[in-house]
Amino acid sequence: MAEDLVLDTAIRDWVLIPLSVVMVLIGILRYFVSKLMRSSQVPDPKIVKEGQVIVRARNLRAGANFIPPKSFRSRRVYFSNEENGLLFVPKGQAQNAQAQMFSDPNMAMDMMKKNLSMIIPQTLTFAWVNFFFSGFVAAKIPFPLTQRFRSMLQNGIDLSTVDVSYVSSRSWYFLNLFGLRGLFSLILGEENAMDDTQRMMQMSGFGFDPAKSLSAEKDGLDIIQHEWALPKFEHRAEEVLKKLIR
Repeated sequence: MAEDLVLDTAIRDWVLIPLSVVMVLIGILRYFVSKLMRSSQVPDPKIVKEGQVIVRARNLRAGANFIPPKSFRSRRVYFSNEENGLLFVPKGQAQNAQAQMFSDPNMAMDMMKKNLSMIIPQTLTFAWVNFFFSGFVAAKIPFPLTQRFRSMLQNGIDLSTVDVSYVSSRSWYFLNLFGLRGLFSLILGEENAMDDTQRMMQMSGFGFDPAKSLSAEKDGLDIIQHEWALPKFEHRAEEVLKKLIR
């Protein structure tokens, strides 16, 4: 049977509150440091042009049925022509996004700065928490939980008799690490929120690949079945008027 513990108020004053305040301050400091380390990049005109072409092709697919068939066919040839179409990418000119990153030293440097601004503060903070606050039961959740939450909430406490609702200091660190995005949104703004989960997902990616996007839009434009909707408008209007008269 799980045992009920009486938490000392000193743990709240010297463990729980300082740990939460330090995590918030480190998050704010990390945001401003990463903002200072961020280099201003001039966008590549070729990438901007390819992005605009993709937007135009998507608009054409979305409104294809509202233009005559001849106009749609001419626009589709203009975009997906095998010789000089805007969406056609020759096989020899398609560049891998990973190779593009390594060929551009500024892109690789910016990615390294972003990763270092996340890894170094987290490593130092975790070492500080593990050294000073290891083994503390910092808080208790006011509702019962199942045994599956024990490994998440009681990291660093190897006691199976303690109730699952108690939270260790190390687990409180991880909860603050991944759960303070809403607070950072209020302090720094919605666009400037420090979201470590998104950063970890971005560490394995290499960015936008225009060749794949152009090929995908070309395939989508080739397989679309055009059906001009204008001749049917008269029949629809006639049916609506008949329903209103009745």
